[in-house]
Amino acid sequence: MPQHTEFIPPAGGIADCPLCQTAGGEIVWSNALARVVLVDDPAQPGYTRVVLHAHHAEMTDLPAAQRTALMALVWRVERVLRDVLQPDKVNLAALGNMVPHVHWHIIPRWRDDPAFPDAIWAPARREPASDEARLGALGRYREALAAALDAGAAPA
Repeated sequence: MPQHTEFIPPAGGIADCPLCQTAGGEIVWSNALARVVLVDDPAQPGYTRVVLHAHHAEMTDLPAAQRTALMALVWRVERVLRDVLQPDKVNLAALGNMVPHVHWHIIPRWRDDPAFPDAIWAPARREPASDEARLGALGRYREALAAALDAGAAPA
């Protein structure tokens, strides 16, 4: 049964790995395989991560069934994000250079966001948009995300 807000450090977690020691954001949904978290970044409303609970550095470290289930979560998150927040573009990334723990970034992008069209980590080209509608949609996004993941949760 999915849980929605409690972070429990994984057994066998790595002491200096921030994703083994913290949730990595506000937990919206979780199952035995992974958690879905909202990142607290006012310049990027809706920035979401799908974080594998177990500590692995690469997707190919996982058994095929877990890779498939994790990607199904990423795709569900992207679909809900697009439906609710209606960004101009969505960036998906699994970098892990700074935090070598499997996790996916699902980042809504708007043409007026600070770094667009560059990566969100690039120097800002403009000030963040003061868009109350986007920030206001986060509550709807959070609820829709939890409901969609509960309805279609892939087995871990």
